[in-house]
Amino acid sequence: MNNLDLERILNQELNIEAITDYAPNGLQVEGKSAVKKIITGVTACQDLLDYAVAQQADALLVHHGYFWKNESPLIRGMKGKRIRTLLVNEINLYAYHLPLDVHPTLGNNALLAQMLNVKNLQPLEKSAVSIPIYGELQTALSATELTERIRTALQREPLHCGDNAPDKIRTIAICTGGGQDYIDLAAAQGIDAFITGEVSERTIHSAREQGIHFYAAGHHATERCGIKALGEWLAQQYKLNVAFKDIDNPA
Repeated sequence: MNNLDLERILNQELNIEAITDYAPNGLQVEGKSAVKKIITGVTACQDLLDYAVAQQADALLVHHGYFWKNESPLIRGMKGKRIRTLLVNEINLYAYHLPLDVHPTLGNNALLAQMLNVKNLQPLEKSAVSIPIYGELQTALSATELTERIRTALQREPLHCGDNAPDKIRTIAICTGGGQDYIDLAAAQGIDAFITGEVSERTIHSAREQGIHFYAAGHHATERCGIKALGEWLAQQYKLNVAFKDIDNPA
């Protein structure tokens, strides 16, 4: 497939014009025009780039790419090495951030909700596109039971704070990755528990003082599923050779 045709397909499926983001979505670094083999991964780190080179891939498709807002524009040091690896090997880099988080079927939020059996998903924000979502469990769980469900789904021990929170959890809000500051919105709407990837010092105080269960399950761990699903969708719909590579990250 032509690399620009692939970008159009991804841009359309992920509806990138619907949301304002912190980095450009789409083809960030242009490589060879013919794309036959694609490697997907969470972040375009050097280990993933080196793996793509070893696999003779034509393209990398990631959730976390480059050129973030307020990032230095200089191409040197670590960033220079990464860009040089792509250019020398003519590897296309496609990156999709918030559009992948919010996609209704391939998105990180929706897929984590599916893994945890959270149903009846709704937008948490009252805006055209809500980044966090919320839903409910068919059967209420204790904090310990939800911890075990998260651990099983993500193969990672989540951090939990449940001081002053309800004994049973039925409603759950979700924002994968670095979405900890949405806890206040979830608490204001009377949600029993909020699940995200990261935690800040202030987050624990918010959880305690507002009586909401808080779970930090890892930025990387909560965002593996979306990019993997997007690659599988490409392979199924367009018969492309796509493989997911997990570069583990404890954060």
